[in-house]
This record gives sequence, C-alpha cells and structure tokens, in this order.
Amino acid sequence: MGRSKLIAIVTGAIALLLSIAYLLLVQLLDFRGEMVPAPVDLSVLLSLFMPMVDGLKIAH
Repeated sequence: MGRSKLIAIVTGAIALLLSIAYLLLVQLLDFRGEMVPAPVDLSVLLSLFMPMVDGLKIAH
C-alpha cells in the first residue's frame, strides 16, 4: 500500500468521524426543544431613568 493511499484512507476516516460527530451534535441540540429568547431585564434601565423622572416638574 502506497503512502498516498494510506493518507487518503486516514483522511476519509477523519472526515467520516467529523461528519458523524456533527450529526450527533445537531440531533442533540434539536432534541432540546424550541428556542425561546431570554427574558429582558429592564430594572437596569429603570434605575437609570428614575432620577430623571423624579426630578421633572409637571406644570398643571
């Protein structure tokens, strides 16, 4: 068996292993269910703007 044939076989085996690992990873991620976005925490914005709102003078 020539060196080039051995390299081709090893490269093919690595490609097969990577493709199977990729398919398993995709199946695992898909098995987790629907992707739901994280809740947005607005308390930081509220703490920044509350001093401005408290300082406003409302004319009647």
